[in-house]
Amino acid sequence: MQTLRKRGIFEPGRITYIPVGEISHGANQPRRRFEEIKELADSVARYGVLQPLSVRKEMNGYTLIAGERRLRAAKLVGLAEVPCVVLQADSKESQIIALVENLQRRELDFVEQAEGINRLISDFGMSQEEAARRIGLTQSAAANKLRLLKLPRNLLESIRNTGLSERHARALLRLDGEQEQTDILKEIIQQNMTVARTEEYIDEYLNRDREKRLPEYYVNDVRPFLNTVARGVETLKSSGICASMTQTDTQLYTILTVKIRKVK
Repeated sequence: MQTLRKRGIFEPGRITYIPVGEISHGANQPRRRFEEIKELADSVARYGVLQPLSVRKEMNGYTLIAGERRLRAAKLVGLAEVPCVVLQADSKESQIIALVENLQRRELDFVEQAEGINRLISDFGMSQEEAARRIGLTQSAAANKLRLLKLPRNLLESIRNTGLSERHARALLRLDGEQEQTDILKEIIQQNMTVARTEEYIDEYLNRDREKRLPEYYVNDVRPFLNTVARGVETLKSSGICASMTQTDTQLYTILTVKIRKVK
């Protein structure tokens, strides 16, 4: 690909060097956190910007389409200009290109990925299947990421700020309500739980909670169940179907035998 160094001359699809002051940041950057940029800045200071930015020509300069971290790193180390590819794209196409290109980068965290996929669907009318295809995911993988946005924003921030993973977040979706999710997340963080331990812990919590909700007689008294079966047999008999039930009690078990004559 030919490089054009002369300022103010560009051809779509070819690399041209553009002063960083003439490039405005795009509004469609899925990345919201730029804390880990020093390592990239060190590389840029030593080797320069190796991969060109994507920009769109405007009346007064250029709008960045893709390459936010590279542009920030270049500014941080004081580069005067950066290599760019000028794309012929309208505003909507530029926004889609920016989102898709950034979502294809694996260094985005899982919250940024989920929010980016959601924007492709909500802002640009894509189906979930099309959005997944654009960024190289299966539809089920995209759906799993989108489900994470059902968690309250403050919990998502806590999860990623403490270094927990997407699978930790998905495990919390099994809980009902923000209070339960918040309480369990505190335990996960305090005990530094792995994903496997988190899933096991939530299983234990849900089983305990389920037992608490059962009426006491469901646990200690089987008579309601026996009566239900007996009423069912009586209903069959009253409908003219030959049916019977016998009950035998042993030291360990109550044995029910229900006989229903087959209807030809």
